[in-house]
Amino acid sequence: MRRKRTGVLISGRGSNMKALVEAARAPDYPAEIVHVVSNIADAPGLSFAQSQGISTHVVNHRDYPSREAYDRALSAHLTAQDLDIICCAGFMRILTPAFIRDWEGRILNIHPSLLPAYKGLHTHERALADGATEHGATVHLVTAELDGGPIVAQAKVPVLPGDTADSLAARVLAVEHPLYVRALAQLARSLG
Repeated sequence: MRRKRTGVLISGRGSNMKALVEAARAPDYPAEIVHVVSNIADAPGLSFAQSQGISTHVVNHRDYPSREAYDRALSAHLTAQDLDIICCAGFMRILTPAFIRDWEGRILNIHPSLLPAYKGLHTHERALADGATEHGATVHLVTAELDGGPIVAQAKVPVLPGDTADSLAARVLAVEHPLYVRALAQLARSLG
């Protein structure tokens, strides 16, 4: 089976992208990370990707008059890279329905909660405020519903007495990396 050409969208340090790049070094991993795009020109993750010999590009959302115009440009750029899969890894943009249609069934996102709980932002704070006893991360297929696509994989962590949003976030991040690696492999294999 041909390894699936995968692009990663980031807005920051790209820690999940780094985990995917490291996993894809294994010749039997079913996906290869071939391109990284950011909407932020100085996103630290771009430097890491470049240091690994991965092509990078910036499509700055501020250069476009609307979300739709931005997503058209982003989708055109990604299409030109001959990608099979897109992984959103800390990409802080809500994608338009038109973009999602272009890549339907081939876009993964990682979200720091056990979906369907805590869609959107500030998931750790909300879990703590609710007195949740467990929290975690979810990889899901991206659909037009924010954080509402089919779940591919989840990982749980306990909420510990005395947890802060930062301590809980650190524990969730530790399970995000292997979770995303597993979910990308699963999607790549399912695409044949």
